[in-house]
Amino acid sequence: MRAIVQDSYGSADVLHPAEIDRPAVGDDDVLLQVRAASLNIGDWHVMTGLPYVARAALGLRRPKTRVRGMDVAGRVEAVGANVTRFTPGGTRSSASARDPWPNTRSRGPTSSSPSRRP
Repeated sequence: MRAIVQDSYGSADVLHPAEIDRPAVGDDDVLLQVRAASLNIGDWHVMTGLPYVARAALGLRRPKTRVRGMDVAGRVEAVGANVTRFTPGGTRSSASARDPWPNTRSRGPTSSSPSRRP
């Protein structure tokens, strides 16, 4: 599959298209075929590696995760064995591809709205 990847910290010049392996779907994961994406300030922080203290979590010399993006919309391609809330073929959007709603069991781009509480 094709994706915009990043192998070092820096300006937008460090981003480039590349062929990457399709991500494996874990038991608690949802895989989306991304149809639309946007950028937010979190993506900028990861791209630049600033502030430097963030590199303790992001990767000291280069980003741990090559693919950028937290805001996505697309079609559910696959779900893990423990995922009951989503089914392949459905459309979803997420405010964050990294655990958007902590009270759901699924990780990744999984929800179009936060869970409603009674």
